[in-house]
Amino acid sequence: QVQLQESGPGLVKPSATLSLTCTVSGGSITTNYDYWTWIRQPPGKGREWMGAITYSGSAFYSPSLKSRISIFKDTSKNQFTLQLRSVTPEDTAVYYCARGGGLSVATMDYWGQGTQVTVSS
Repeated sequence: QVQLQESGPGLVKPSATLSLTCTVSGGSITTNYDYWTWIRQPPGKGREWMGAITYSGSAFYSPSLKSRISIFKDTSKNQFTLQLRSVTPEDTAVYYCARGGGLSVATMDYWGQGTQVTVSS
């Protein structure tokens, strides 16, 4: 059973960089065909696919976030990390890490519990 756990600050100041780490257990982030993914859900809105990194280290990003987002992985720790630069209050959301078979929310089969991030001064 794959388990994912998000960690990081719950409060970030505007214009700062949001950084969240997902720790994976029960599976390896180097497994073929898996997309290790970040998804968020702003208050009152649906889930938004943000980006993913594959077993080989290839990263894919949402066009709307591409100028501000980076995802990288640490295979020695079985972790992958989201960085979102120049955040604004519109980036306030519950952030999830997940594993899936493709580049959409619908393909996710394992999810973390989610972590609330608020952007505020």
